[in-house]
Order: sequence, then structure tokens, then C-alpha cells
Amino acid sequence: MDFEFTERRPAGRLGRYVESVWHARGQIPYARERIAPTGSTVAGIVLGPPIRQIPAGGSPFLAETGFLIGPHDRPLVNEPTGRTDCVGVVTTPIGCAAVFGVPPATLRGQVRSLLDVWPPGVALRRDLLTGDPTTKLDRTEAVLTAGLDESDRALDRCAAVVATLEAGPARPVGEIAAELGISHGHLDREFTRVVGLAPRTLARVLRVRRLLEQIDVEEALVWGDLAADLGWYDQAHLVRDVTRHTGVPPTAYVRAQRRFLAPAEQAPGFVPDDG
Repeated sequence: MDFEFTERRPAGRLGRYVESVWHARGQIPYARERIAPTGSTVAGIVLGPPIRQIPAGGSPFLAETGFLIGPHDRPLVNEPTGRTDCVGVVTTPIGCAAVFGVPPATLRGQVRSLLDVWPPGVALRRDLLTGDPTTKLDRTEAVLTAGLDESDRALDRCAAVVATLEAGPARPVGEIAAELGISHGHLDREFTRVVGLAPRTLARVLRVRRLLEQIDVEEALVWGDLAADLGWYDQAHLVRDVTRHTGVPPTAYVRAQRRFLAPAEQAPGFVPDDG
């Protein structure tokens, strides 16, 4: 595939709020792709032809200079209009406001123009028009680190809840709230403000994400066993959640990965589509 993808996972202070920064350049061998939610906010600085983003149930957004995808629990369609050249930032669930200064709840299920809501992106985009992938990621990390806002006192508690849900997505939210010494309602409100999704919604997203990261689409898969291993009530509930989060049933997800992507290129949560 004529496509280069360079990714870095930041360390230090930035690593608490940014899961990855990446540079993608090339031509995907299909028209578009569905991307399953991860519980994160995703930003892209477009350096080449525009990229069309279509949120589930929302209006298409043609990103000519940049996009900011809010937290969501349904798939988003990514549709390049030409050869991709883009630098991206994937936040952790608690990272949206700390990194971009935008309350994530106001972005839920939406795509906005990045440069309209994040002023440092204007100068950064100019700097990213030159340089190799490593230099582009260095520049991006420097700007993100310089602009971090860690003043929200709820960050520590919400980060602890995210870690708890990552370790056990089936944990009852009321039980987690009790361990923290707060009410279920207080936790829901605080978490939704900081993350942009309610705790139970993020838990569903994280469970599907874990499933997609664990499976090998080249192998024979027994969905009933996977459902039991990851805490679904039964196979039917797993199929329902995977279909909601990827836009296709599990078997169609596996077929799309096998058809379009070589084993080394397969990416959890991506559903190539040439229709």
C-alpha cells in the first residue's frame, strides 16, 4: 500500500493528555473508511488535499486546513479527497480541554474546524508545511506541551476512573463512585464534563476497543468465547455493541480488514470501504 504512517506516543506531562501524535502521507487503496470510537478527541492538521469527515448521524465536514473530532460512541467516516498528508493528535479521554482548551461535551459527535477553535494551530500548520515526519512530530509535541492547561481539579479523579474502566469495563459505575467517596450522580456529571462521555458510555467504547485490539482477523474467531472472556452477557450483546461501534457486524468487520489490509497493515477499529 502506498501509505506511510509515523506514530509517536508522548512521554512526561504531555503523555497524560495525548495518547499519540502521528503523520500520515499517501493514498489509501479504498474510497473511505469507518473508524470506531476510542473515547478520545482526535485533531488533524491537513497539509494536503481536503479530507471529508462524516460523523454518524451528523453533517459531513470538509477539512481543508484541519479538523477536531469530538468524543463519540458511533463510527465516523474518513474520506480523503486525494493523497493524504496530515498530522494528527489523539488525546487521552481526559485530554481535550487540557490540550485544545475546548470543553469536550460541546464537541460530542461533532467535527469542527481545528484552526477556528485552537489558535496555536494556525502557526503550527505553517511550520508543518516543511520538514520530515520526525521534525513535524517534534514541532507538534512542543506546541502541545507549551499550551497544556492542567488547572482543572477534576482531572486526577477522572483519570483514575478512566484507568479503572480500562482495567474492568464491566465495573458498575456506582461501585466506582462509592470507592471515590462521591455520589453516582456527581461522578456522572464531573466525568461527562471532563471526558465528554458518561462513564458507562466510555466503558462500552473501551470494551469494544479492547476486543478489536485483541483479535487476529487472520485467525478463526469464536465470538461466543470472546464475549464470555470480555464480560458480555452473550454473543448477541457482543454483536450489538460491535455493530454499533464499527458500523458493521463483527463478521463484516473481519472481511473488510482481510480484503483491504495486509496483516502488517491491519489497524483495530478501521473498516475499509470501497463501495
